[in-house]
Amino acid sequence: MLITNPKQLKPAVRLPRFGDQRRTRIGLLGGSFNPAHDGHLHIARTALQRLRLDQVWLLVSPGNPLKGSQDMMSAAARLDSARAIADGRRIIATDIERHLHTRYTADTLDALRRRFPRADFIWLMGADNLVQLPQWRRWMEIARKTPFAVMPRPSYNHAALAGKAARRLRRWRSGARHAASLAMQPAPAWMFLDIRQNASSATRLRQKLHCAETAAAEKALGESR
Repeated sequence: MLITNPKQLKPAVRLPRFGDQRRTRIGLLGGSFNPAHDGHLHIARTALQRLRLDQVWLLVSPGNPLKGSQDMMSAAARLDSARAIADGRRIIATDIERHLHTRYTADTLDALRRRFPRADFIWLMGADNLVQLPQWRRWMEIARKTPFAVMPRPSYNHAALAGKAARRLRRWRSGARHAASLAMQPAPAWMFLDIRQNASSATRLRQKLHCAETAAAEKALGESR
């Protein structure tokens, strides 16, 4: 089931319609990727190494139910930004949720398990998403069915580990020393990985791009006078 995409920034990798029979470990990093940035790449690379994964899939959401459409780039632009940080071999950017017609994580996970029955999936998230997890549809079902790994995010870590989700799932938390076997552990199972933090954020990147575009426009206007 390992998938290659030698032509970056071309149409998205087409995952096999019904998967195959090879056993493999897949980390799933879902999000808007509005746009993708170094923080996403840091999580993907760290997960590959620490969790002993075969691949990480960057699941570019058609639309995040918890986020509005304001300042949201087009789906194609967000997919392109994710593919720009992927290597097309072990880190795969895909819009499979659009083809699965799923919008909620619980539905996506159910559909992926049907298509890839021999894959061991791990859901990857930042500490900010652990804070939000109780707002997700059927969030306890997600936890009961899928192991997940939480990566630290500046200013969110304390709130995440003291929050509702962490408290409800405390008994199933594993130590980071067991990271290499998380994919094989029966759910519910999760851990908080104490790794180097990356402060990159899509919001700051959009602000930086907006400032650059504004400065360029002002410069062009000044030269035209």
